[in-house]
Amino acid sequence: LPGYTFNPYALNRVPAGSSGGSAAAVAASFGAMGLGTDTGNSIRGPSSHTALVGIRPTQGLTSRDGIVPLYLDRDIGGPMARTVEDAARVLGVIAGPDPADPVTLESRGRVPETYTAFLDPDGLRGARIGVLRQISAEEGADPAVRQRLDEALDVLRERGGVVVDPVAIDGWDEIMDAPLFCPRFQHDINAYLATLGPDAPVRTLADIIASGRAHPSVRDRLAQLADVPVDFQAHEGCRRAAANADRLRQAVLAAFDRDRLDALVYPTWDNPPRLIGDLRSPHGNNSWQISPPTGFPALTVPMGWVGDGLPVGLQMLGRPWSEPVLIRLAYAYEQATRHRRPPEATTGPGGRNMRC
Repeated sequence: LPGYTFNPYALNRVPAGSSGGSAAAVAASFGAMGLGTDTGNSIRGPSSHTALVGIRPTQGLTSRDGIVPLYLDRDIGGPMARTVEDAARVLGVIAGPDPADPVTLESRGRVPETYTAFLDPDGLRGARIGVLRQISAEEGADPAVRQRLDEALDVLRERGGVVVDPVAIDGWDEIMDAPLFCPRFQHDINAYLATLGPDAPVRTLADIIASGRAHPSVRDRLAQLADVPVDFQAHEGCRRAAANADRLRQAVLAAFDRDRLDALVYPTWDNPPRLIGDLRSPHGNNSWQISPPTGFPALTVPMGWVGDGLPVGLQMLGRPWSEPVLIRLAYAYEQATRHRRPPEATTGPGGRNMRC
């Protein structure tokens, strides 16, 4: 389908992808809350770009059943909402075991009765929070975003947090120079299409390509992904990605243990939302490097504004199954700052609802 999704805070800018439609709708108050699918960025990026709270859960906390896959070992669904409380409430609904997705059996005994029990405005007191500047020191990062990060760290300290700055992940450069994602799309999409029954118009990736109906923007990528065999586990790139992701997982846990951390923080994106059609300026996406390859949970919470009222987000990453800790920290930060404000494009000056 042609057309663009506009960022409600700047109608000439993007809301990030690929769950940007849900994010824009929630930010514009067209809906109370939304869901996104995050393979590398697509909950946290749109949430950051539209002043929302977005949670990518621990891999296995929420079911992937019914999600059209990109790389199923990285795909997961999670909430996008205007407040930490709303996001926590949605997470409580969707978290837990689902027989249709065996990975979620790992969540047994790990889901609290309610995530809202961790909404503590004093939740930063005594927390140890590491600053991962390795992930936010990219060339082309916007200086204003770095300034918002420093201001956020001041708030964490003022509210009783212990900020460990910087924290280093051993072997970071070497890990980032090696693959972290297995291009297993052909296997995953074929398995998904098989669940749609005999009346499905296509049954395999080969059928999709042969139909000639794929959008021009993705045709070349589909052809590249078709070169990876359905038996992807025999693919050298996939074997290397699995080994490298395990190395990253162990290195991140070692950093948590060494500095006795509750969370790591960094800007969700190093740059504000791009202008629509701009594919050249730095994008600044920091979400793909750690959480998807490790399977660890991460959330983004509004960190303030840059430029002409463009939202930016603070990302918090935790140990596996530490959603209660992240919700506690994010809620305390949100209550201390209250950065989020409704977009005038859909609510009018002063946040008044506009109706057609």
